[in-house]
Amino acid sequence: MTVVFRVVKTKNYTMMSNQHLKDKRLTLKAKGLMSVMLSLPENWDYTLRGLSAISKEGVDAISEAVKELERSGYVIRNRKRDEHGRLSGTEYLIYEDCHMNSQPAQDAPEPEKPKRENPRLENPVQEKPPCCIFWLRLISQRMEQ
Repeated sequence: MTVVFRVVKTKNYTMMSNQHLKDKRLTLKAKGLMSVMLSLPENWDYTLRGLSAISKEGVDAISEAVKELERSGYVIRNRKRDEHGRLSGTEYLIYEDCHMNSQPAQDAPEPEKPKRENPRLENPVQEKPPCCIFWLRLISQRMEQ
């Protein structure tokens, strides 16, 4: 039997969808990061370093979890540029529910089928490098013994 001790939620709590918590595609690290991101205020500065600063994980681990959330449709990151075209930051779009299921697939062009040419039927002569000849001779000599 399991006993869960719950608290009365009058302060310091976050209400969120539990879709990401039940999503079997996500690792526990991605689920935890998503929960933390949903608990932060909307005007919070979402950066990999900022997320790392409020957790025990390093920037690389946070980056991998964010990439996982991106692949699963919970996060979209857009690189922002200043008036000179230089990178100036990243905009995060965080979806409480996976947005991939609700949006139509993006219009991606169908890849063209490659045209098959008639292959050359002749066998080209391949020269063996000297080291291969040495090993082939050695192997054949040992097989003859």
